[in-house]
Amino acid sequence: MAKATVKKSKKTRKVIEVGQAHIQASFNNTIVTITDEKWNTLTWTTGWSAWFKWAREATPYAAQVIAEQAISKAITLHGLKEVTVYVKWIWVWREQAIRGLLSGWIEIKAIFDITPIPHNGCRKKKVRKL
Repeated sequence: MAKATVKKSKKTRKVIEVGQAHIQASFNNTIVTITDEKWNTLTWTTGWSAWFKWAREATPYAAQVIAEQAISKAITLHGLKEVTVYVKWIWVWREQAIRGLLSGWIEIKAIFDITPIPHNGCRKKKVRKL
């Protein structure tokens, strides 16, 4: 008796024309995440996934290459055309990452800075008495 074969259907990709790019640039690494309007992740890249190892992950050039890779993935897989950019942390890295997004032939609607700023911050350490 022959076994019945079941054909698996191909995965369908969502076609999303408007999305968001979240850039987190720290001293150790740069992470670029492309999401849709409801914050569901479409693609992401980091320094390590772009073949930058150790200290090279946190360079402006790495941030630019990472952003280029993330946006090219989003364009080819999901047909992304417009993006709103949210950047966090260090100035030089995020500037290069935004330039990397621009090289992907994509329209940037707005750029928002969401770097956390302490409003008075933590309590100071008690002065040591000798």
